[in-house]
Amino acid sequence: MIGPAEFALLAAASYRGTQLVVHDSILDPLRDRVAAWEDRADSRARTALLTLISCIYCSGWWVSGAVLATWLLATGQWHGVAPAVHAVEWFAVAGVQALLNRWDDSRDTAES
Repeated sequence: MIGPAEFALLAAASYRGTQLVVHDSILDPLRDRVAAWEDRADSRARTALLTLISCIYCSGWWVSGAVLATWLLATGQWHGVAPAVHAVEWFAVAGVQALLNRWDDSRDTAES
């Protein structure tokens, strides 16, 4: 099980990873290509992919899971713990990531 310091680190890393996927200009060309690809042929898979990379909650869930899994595997904490514990950790990290994104989005709106 992860400790409080690890939890804070993972939540912050998940927040930043989600910002990278959804908002950062470095990935604008990729998001634009996916949007153009989705416009060419309407399909559920294409729409789902576009939604995934443009929604902080959708991306944040998977980014949080990837960050958590990478951390647990890299530090050797994956084994010896019940999968339900890791599931709760995933929910917790994703929840804080979502709260940080909501705070960031509301702060940007107030400044505009």
